[in-house]
Amino acid sequence: MKPGKLTLPELAAMKARGDKIVMVTAYDAPGARLAEQAGIDILLVGDTAGMVVLGHEGTVPVTMDEMLFLTRTVARTAKRPLVVGDMPFGSYHVSDEDAVRNAIRFIKEADADVVKLEGAGPSLSRVRAIVSAGIGVMGHVGLTPQSETILGGFKTQGRTASKARQLLADALALEAAGCFAVVLEAVPVPVAARITDSLTVPTIGIGAGATCDGQVLVYHDLLGLTEGRAPRFVKRYANLAEEIRRALTVYAGEVRSGIYPAEEHTYAMPEDELELFSAEGVEHAHGER
Repeated sequence: MKPGKLTLPELAAMKARGDKIVMVTAYDAPGARLAEQAGIDILLVGDTAGMVVLGHEGTVPVTMDEMLFLTRTVARTAKRPLVVGDMPFGSYHVSDEDAVRNAIRFIKEADADVVKLEGAGPSLSRVRAIVSAGIGVMGHVGLTPQSETILGGFKTQGRTASKARQLLADALALEAAGCFAVVLEAVPVPVAARITDSLTVPTIGIGAGATCDGQVLVYHDLLGLTEGRAPRFVKRYANLAEEIRRALTVYAGEVRSGIYPAEEHTYAMPEDELELFSAEGVEHAHGER
């Protein structure tokens, strides 16, 4: 791990002290740089890139090559934050061997620090295999977007006693399998609180209330770059979509009207060189006749 990088033991210590962990998604160098300057602890290069960067309606179409490219871009910039490569749909579902192979690609080719995968059940053996290969794994239970078709859409999970007990069992199983942290997405607050109290590793909430050990939001959501109806748990801390649209509209208008570029946006040349250049142009034109 790079010098100065946030470590997994430090994350565990943050939970023990009650220090909140801050995670945000990042997909490019500017986003990683600004997040680090803001003091963000963990950068998740999420497969949410499928929707907010790549133009898909969900996360399933995202490929390994796309995730490696995005993760490599973030890791190249981030110095202190822990960089988490989000394993896309299909990259760990076939076998333990496939999961380890793709996790290794995140570390070797994309310079990620750790990886994240969704679900428990069959994913438990994947977690154990990846951790045995020396790679840290962040788990994810509750609403798992890669399985949203099976779950019946993007809906809150664990709203009945039996389903809440299953979420708790899944989170405990992920910890036992070796996960260093578990994301809880779209989970009722009492369920998230029970899971957080039961685990010795940190929980990172998204739509799971303030009792989790940390929180994560999608970069484009919290900055107001995505528009339209947002999930209930999203808080927009800025309205950058409107600001960017305004700037682009002004730019387009100035180009069309001739206001931009003005003299201060252009480059001059020494007068003697200009005279020589102009004279050469006249001589060339005469020569063509």
